Amino acid sequence: MIKRALISVSDKTGIVDFAKELQGMGVEIISTGGTYKTLSDAGVKVINISDVTGFPECLDGRVKTLHPKVHGGLLAMRSNPEHMKQLAELGIEPIDMVVINLYPFKQTILKENVGLYEAIENIDIGGPTMLRAAAKNYQDVSVIVDPADYMTVIEELKSSKDVSLNTKFKLAYKVFEHTCHYDTLIARYLRDTIGEDSFPETMTLTFEKVQDMRYGENPHQKAVFYKEVGANKGCITSAKQLHGKELSYNNINDANGALELLKEFDEPTVVAVKHANPCGVASSDNIYDAYVKAYESDPVSIFGGIIAANREIDLKTAEEINKIFIEIIIAPSFTEEALAVLTKKKNIRIMQLDDIGAPVPQGSFDMKKVAGGLLVQNVNRECVNRDEIKFVTEKKPDEKQIEELIFAMKVVKHTKSNGIVIAKGKQTLGVGPGQTNRIMAAKIAIEYGGERTKGAVLASDAFFPFPDCVEAAAAAGITAIIQPGGSVNDQASIDACNKHGIAMIFTGMRHFKH
Repeated sequence: MIKRALISVSDKTGIVDFAKELQGMGVEIISTGGTYKTLSDAGVKVINISDVTGFPECLDGRVKTLHPKVHGGLLAMRSNPEHMKQLAELGIEPIDMVVINLYPFKQTILKENVGLYEAIENIDIGGPTMLRAAAKNYQDVSVIVDPADYMTVIEELKSSKDVSLNTKFKLAYKVFEHTCHYDTLIARYLRDTIGEDSFPETMTLTFEKVQDMRYGENPHQKAVFYKEVGANKGCITSAKQLHGKELSYNNINDANGALELLKEFDEPTVVAVKHANPCGVASSDNIYDAYVKAYESDPVSIFGGIIAANREIDLKTAEEINKIFIEIIIAPSFTEEALAVLTKKKNIRIMQLDDIGAPVPQGSFDMKKVAGGLLVQNVNRECVNRDEIKFVTEKKPDEKQIEELIFAMKVVKHTKSNGIVIAKGKQTLGVGPGQTNRIMAAKIAIEYGGERTKGAVLASDAFFPFPDCVEAAAAAGITAIIQPGGSVNDQASIDACNKHGIAMIFTGMRHFKH
């Protein structure tokens, strides 16, 4: 039986109607601060929290509910005679319902140029304390943190004059999820504020649901898409869908991979991805030529793939894209004429992403869930440091070749290991991804490249343990190779390059992507 309810909410959605329903059932309502004013102005009879505690709000409102007459009323177990005896002796009345949502910390820290003082002042103290107290005593206290639950509670009160134990338990569970999320946001904000870059001894993560998905990687798997709070500039979670069916689990994973690779380039570039691997990447003076080159890289694999571009899609480019089936196209903008053409196809997903080239935010982690644990590492932000390149062969690459080699390395960095990429004219000619040995990856890349490999360059994500890749590259007409180096057999590969007149450089930086 609900006799007294304490209501104190930051998000006032639906609170007046909810309070009026409670009042109509004879429930006594206690409130604080802005909520008290909102309810009073709406004609709801409300008792001020100070009239309950006998103590005024103080310290600019920092202290108002931290009082035994509040927490005693929440924590007393109604089935415990000793508890009820103590309440009577102390003049404390039970509180049967708590309706609280917290100070808007998230909304505060997402504002531009928010100061530390403002953020700190929006850390709620009394609210979480009351929520936790009420949730701990869920058998006797109904606790509501989500306005979406108001109607469920009202319906149960109307039908049975009480809230069921099962509903009370679910509401309590939601409280601890909510306070955990809230505290995690605070901890993350403070950590980022001081620039802490070490890995903590314990890691608590929080994400917010974007959408339920039809299924996961396969139709028999359930899936949900979550996003991080804030830190979404230039990320797939910030993309706006302009057309087409909702994205699938695989769509999002592939689109994210395409964006990660696209961020390596400043000049007009198009990235085509299929099954989490690049199948065509090209840069040019304009986005149309970049797309044509990316398509010509591998016109077979791009079919049904994902295209990411770092410049506006114009009419000419849209008409070219529409000649084949593409699952997704993502770009910073589209001309009206381009959209008119692209939307003629019902199923293509068109995504607009402002700040598409924005780097992954500082402090971000790269994470991979494993059974029973979590692998966490820093984001791989670097690719090639020009100052650390080592020229290890008799033949040295010229400046144009160095540019081509770095282009190829940017692509192979985002190719599943073992990875080999062949490129020429800032265009991939062959991508050999994800093989159990490197020579097989090289053979795949060479096969895709065909006759075009003559005069091209080759990049490897890791060192050559044997000279077999060099021999295969030489047979294909490759003129320069970029690789990390660091194998005990480096000299054998260097000797093979010298034998065939191939220039090779070492970066000293491996780019495994498993």
